[in-house]
Amino acid sequence: MKVAVIGSTHAGVFAAKQIKAEVPDAEVHVFEKNQTVSFLSCGIALWIGDHVSSTERMFYESPESLETQGIQMHMQTEVTQADLTDKRLKIKNLTNDEMREEQFDKIIITSGSKAVIPPIPGIDSDKIYMSKSWDDANRLKAQTEDVKRAIVIGAGYIGAELAEQLSLAGKQITLIDALDRVLAKNVSPKLSEIIASKYEEHGVTLAMNEKVVGFEDTADGIRVKTDRAEYEADIAILGIGFIPNTDLVADQLDTLPNGAIKTDKYMQTSIPDVYAAGDASAVFYNPTQAYDYIPLATNAVRQGMLIGRNISQPKVAYPGTQATSAVELYETAIGTTGLTSVANAEAKGISADAVTIEEDYRPDFMLSTERVVASLVWEKETRRIIGAEFLSAHDVTQAANVVSVAIENQMTIDQLALSDFFFQPNFSQPINYISSVAMAAVAKA
Repeated sequence: MKVAVIGSTHAGVFAAKQIKAEVPDAEVHVFEKNQTVSFLSCGIALWIGDHVSSTERMFYESPESLETQGIQMHMQTEVTQADLTDKRLKIKNLTNDEMREEQFDKIIITSGSKAVIPPIPGIDSDKIYMSKSWDDANRLKAQTEDVKRAIVIGAGYIGAELAEQLSLAGKQITLIDALDRVLAKNVSPKLSEIIASKYEEHGVTLAMNEKVVGFEDTADGIRVKTDRAEYEADIAILGIGFIPNTDLVADQLDTLPNGAIKTDKYMQTSIPDVYAAGDASAVFYNPTQAYDYIPLATNAVRQGMLIGRNISQPKVAYPGTQATSAVELYETAIGTTGLTSVANAEAKGISADAVTIEEDYRPDFMLSTERVVASLVWEKETRRIIGAEFLSAHDVTQAANVVSVAIENQMTIDQLALSDFFFQPNFSQPINYISSVAMAAVAKA
């Protein structure tokens, strides 16, 4: 079996490794345009804030380590054309421009995503920085050590973390987003309000509900123009999201409108023996029971492994995703899973309700405790849980994993309210806050 893997971030790496584990004599070729593999780009903001022990540890594999596992690595090599029906690839060596053509038995598309770069006047300024690749990370790290002012565009997780870390480093930060609040797609309005106050306490200027319409270089920096105001800084950082990097193959496959490749539950595309995973692909989103585009490393890892498990024959189905995630901002932990607000649910066509509670995570007779804000979202008709969020100075993020499992198994608020969670004063109340928010949901429903 001769297999081509196009791209080697998380999905490609795990697909290649799992294929070799399942079929040791498989001939696995990985084609990667860059010089590195498996970069943990979610750590860029932490590196900017000097929370990374070693940059080498931001990679869990290297081309050399994958070679020792029997995987043939073709670095700085680009697949320029792909005939997926015939399994034939045209391949370019970027170091010497040599071209060749090869045929394979199976093709794995793990080409990842690319940053959204809108066609805004001035967007090609060299004072605008991205936060996606290893090259982006190095360029950004080198520059942010010296700048005094920065404008971060995009108040999702990436922009939110960068704005936080730079503000903690004493920089003057402006955070801009076209939506009306921080983390608008990630959390409920209540949690956005809490986090917004943290930014303001740390001197960050929030420019929400403002659309960037232009950039202009100045003598000592850059001017960012929105539809409501203008802001100046030494640099601007763009973090407004990602789109699938599938231009090479999207016209040959069934995709979502944005180009994300659809697969069946065994990760096979609409063409036999062609598979897709990671940011290049769509995912089955359990809260809505429909395909969606949710670029997360956790999705990529699991999908990549499943390709390996199913490479010879379909045997392990993809269980879908809840898009469970977490972030820490200003020593405040946030864990989320699924649809975190009624508005987000209704935008997906689901009639939903939600409840929010606030309580201490452990008994007040302890010498210290912390307040927890917990929300649960459910489908009205079925009472099926479709989302949750948790916020506290205490680490409550694992609660999102608990509810993630509940969503995956289509549990109702009634079932979660009676689920068995331990009580021990060091760790929890007699009624755990997960049970407590579920009970509140039952009472409201």
